[in-house]
Amino acid sequence: MKYKIMIVEDDEIIAGSLKRQLENWDFTVGFINDFKSVISEFMAFGPDLVILDISLPYYNGYKWCNDIRKVSAVPIIFLSSMSDNMNIVMAMNMGADDFINKPFNFQVLIAKIQALLRRTYDYQISNDHLEYKGVLLDIGAAMLYFQDTKCELTKNEVRIMKVMFENKNKVVSRELLMQRLWESDYYVDDNTLSVNMTRIRKKLELLKAPFAIKTKKGQGYLLD
Repeated sequence: MKYKIMIVEDDEIIAGSLKRQLENWDFTVGFINDFKSVISEFMAFGPDLVILDISLPYYNGYKWCNDIRKVSAVPIIFLSSMSDNMNIVMAMNMGADDFINKPFNFQVLIAKIQALLRRTYDYQISNDHLEYKGVLLDIGAAMLYFQDTKCELTKNEVRIMKVMFENKNKVVSRELLMQRLWESDYYVDDNTLSVNMTRIRKKLELLKAPFAIKTKKGQGYLLD
C-alpha cells in the first residue's frame, strides 16, 4: 500500500526537501496551498499521516490539529523549532501523536512515520475499524460514522465497504467484490452487487461523506 502524507509547512525550502525525500521512500506527498483552508484541502487529499508545523500563516498548527481531530484519527506529527515543554504538551493535548524538533534528522523522522503508520493501520484492521477521510467503518457493529452522523449497514454492505476501505487508493474489481459477497449466507449474483452499490452510495450521501464510490468503466469501483 502506498501511503499519502500531507505536509502543512509554510517554509517552501523545508517543505520541498521533505517532499523529495518522502517520495524517495515511495510516499505520495501533498502540500497545503491555502493556509486559510487547511481542513478542506486535508479532506480533499485524504492523507494517511500529517506533518504539521506550529507557526503558520493566519492560524497556528494547534488550531488545525484540533480541527483535524474533529473529523479524523489520522496520525499527526508536529515538526517545529518551538520545542519547549509547554509547546510539546500543548501539541499532545491538541491530539498530536509525536513531536520532532527542528532542525531534525530525516532518518529519525522516517522511522517515526513508519512506526506510526504501522501501529495505526495495523491496529485498525485487527480491531475491525477502518477509516477513510474521516469516515469510520465499524465492521463489528455494521455501522458507518462521520462526524455526528451514523448509518447502519447490511452484512453485504459491510463486506463491500470493508474491501473498498482496505483498497482505498486502488480500483476494486467487481470480481473481487463478488468473491467477498459469496462468503455470506445469501445467494448473490452480479445484479446483487449493483443493487448493494446503489444503496451504499445513497447512504454515503445521507452521511454527507467527503467521498463517493465512482464506477471505473470496465475496471470496477474506486473511492474518490
